[in-house]
Amino acid sequence: MKRRTFVIGTGMVKFGRFPELSHREFAWPAVREAILETSLPKDRIDVAYSASMLGGMLMGQQVLGKLGLTGLPIINVENACSSGSTGIGEAVGRIEAGKCDVALVFGVEMLSKLGGGPLPLSQDDWDAAHGLTMPGIYAMRAQRYLYEHGIDRSELSHVSVKARANGARNPYAQMQTPVTLEEVEESRIVADPLRLLHCCPTGDGAAALVLASEEGVRASSCDNPIEISATVVHSGLFEPGPISMIKSHVSSKSASEAYETAGIGPEDIDVAEIHDSFAIAELMYYEAFGFCPPGGAVSLLRSGATSLGGRHVINPSGGLMARGHPVAATGVAQVVEIVRQLQGRCGDHQVQGARVGLAHATGGGISGFEHGACGVTILKR
Repeated sequence: MKRRTFVIGTGMVKFGRFPELSHREFAWPAVREAILETSLPKDRIDVAYSASMLGGMLMGQQVLGKLGLTGLPIINVENACSSGSTGIGEAVGRIEAGKCDVALVFGVEMLSKLGGGPLPLSQDDWDAAHGLTMPGIYAMRAQRYLYEHGIDRSELSHVSVKARANGARNPYAQMQTPVTLEEVEESRIVADPLRLLHCCPTGDGAAALVLASEEGVRASSCDNPIEISATVVHSGLFEPGPISMIKSHVSSKSASEAYETAGIGPEDIDVAEIHDSFAIAELMYYEAFGFCPPGGAVSLLRSGATSLGGRHVINPSGGLMARGHPVAATGVAQVVEIVRQLQGRCGDHQVQGARVGLAHATGGGISGFEHGACGVTILKR
């Protein structure tokens, strides 16, 4: 039988833009916080997974060396926006298999060091070489979605307003100022129909988790461990022909598998952090996760069901659009948020009574694939 896995420590730093810091200087406080929450000595950590996409070689060794945490297996993970989720999945698999009792997972990305603009994609890729960017991809998705469902593009702005309202309540968020519908609608066009405030910001972030078996939980000081009921990682299928612009097959597949493994359905999710890199993405993923039928995302949003106080609270942290999207750190930060929500530790943006949460990170622009990778994690208290 597979062993159960729990989160016993969380750590995070404020997201923002800190180009004056090195990756190790920026990330180590998040890792230290997660370890201190467990009260375990450093030598009880059996393995560490470090997620980073653009930070350079041996990021795990760089950051953990700052803490004197060396000699153990340090595994560096890159899987685009799903890098952190992939590290979590690998750590859970090792614990389930009985290969370790305590695992550290952290993610760090410092996009401020790249300047501004969209993420750099490989120029060996056909689409990227011909000028396609991530804003361009999501703009095409938005155009098709609005057309097929007969929706006015101004509906996208309600997603942005919700995200920024939640971010204003979250001390870790990069964007902490609420915005009005008018401000969103008046922000500059990035890729029609997406305006600047329909897009997540680039910036820096780091987050960390300590995972443990039941034996590891007993050795720690954690009195409120949160169980990881399911963690799923998939790559997108190679589709050389035309692909759907408004359905996320890899997210739907990953969600269905995670629900089945956890023994629940979408109706059981109290709080979720989903991959809202652009406003249209949140609406698409409402449908992919079964929170509403196809074409029902705007009605669900406007009903208040996904806002604080609603039935399925989506992105109470502010999501990628307000907390920020430092790529490889995102998947870990999402799980930190869900764990703290289930523990009742989120202050002004707390989802009252939350018992079941979900985290979802997907992405990676590569020609022929709907998405490069997708990670879904379900947690319960």
